[in-house]
Amino acid sequence: MITAEALTKRYGTTTAVDGLSFTAHPGTVTGFLGPNGAGKSTTMRMVLGLERPTAGSVLVDGQRYADLRAPLRTVGAMLDVRSAHPGRTAFRHLLALARTHGIPRSRVDEVLGLTGLQSVAGRRVKGFSLGMGQRLGIAAALLGDPSTLVLDEPVNGLDPDGVLWIRSLVRDLAAEGRTVFLSSHLMHELALCADRVVVVGRGRLLADASVAELLERSRAAGVVRVRTTVPDRLAPALVRAGAAVAVEPDGALHVRGASLEEVGAVAGEVGATLLELTAEAGSLEAAYLELTGGSVEHRAGSR
Repeated sequence: MITAEALTKRYGTTTAVDGLSFTAHPGTVTGFLGPNGAGKSTTMRMVLGLERPTAGSVLVDGQRYADLRAPLRTVGAMLDVRSAHPGRTAFRHLLALARTHGIPRSRVDEVLGLTGLQSVAGRRVKGFSLGMGQRLGIAAALLGDPSTLVLDEPVNGLDPDGVLWIRSLVRDLAAEGRTVFLSSHLMHELALCADRVVVVGRGRLLADASVAELLERSRAAGVVRVRTTVPDRLAPALVRAGAAVAVEPDGALHVRGASLEEVGAVAGEVGATLLELTAEAGSLEAAYLELTGGSVEHRAGSR
């Protein structure tokens, strides 16, 4: 379990993480989301003792990472796939890590098999593709059979088969009762594998909820598709009622900010005959963009 309490990190006058509190529970895949510069990497580095908090604390199973007697057996982490020495083979890299914790060679062979790297175990890391480097980083994270996994962008560079493998792996690890804490910019992937999400912006907590809860309380879940014989009459009436309305290519109205019942009531008021009235499921991506809209530091302009 990872527990952050009022976690804060300042670099001079810049506050990278600002009073952040959250818990990543055992048996759960917790997604860690936020725009670039939101403090995600700094937070993960503090979890792993690579940065010292200015204030507050972050504990793994009730202890600071620096106080763990055998860190690899408690926390498996992948923050930088380029951390392996380029001149070492995949096998030698993992074996060197294993020897620091008294982990047997058989476990090295085991994680090479688990990550699909048996055939390239004797190749030097400098010749690895990005996807192969990701697999090696995950193998290192799994080496100590830890109870907690911290993974930064684990699907980056993987082919579709690799993405499916990661999705299945993190779900299986959580099902075994482990804590899985991972960051990703791929919202559709997190929607498929995460149980909960922690969303940060400008170093502050924006949301800590299950995926279902986030969608339920987000305006992104209140999207209604409606077709009518008089869209030119219904659309302005919905706008006057406070909804946002867009016309789809087939002439249907895409309505945000109004429930199914509210759209039906407005249609009745203006005498609009409805041909279709359906609620569309919200997406994690839409909910995330809604939450972080005011926290993006660098936004591209339109042409």
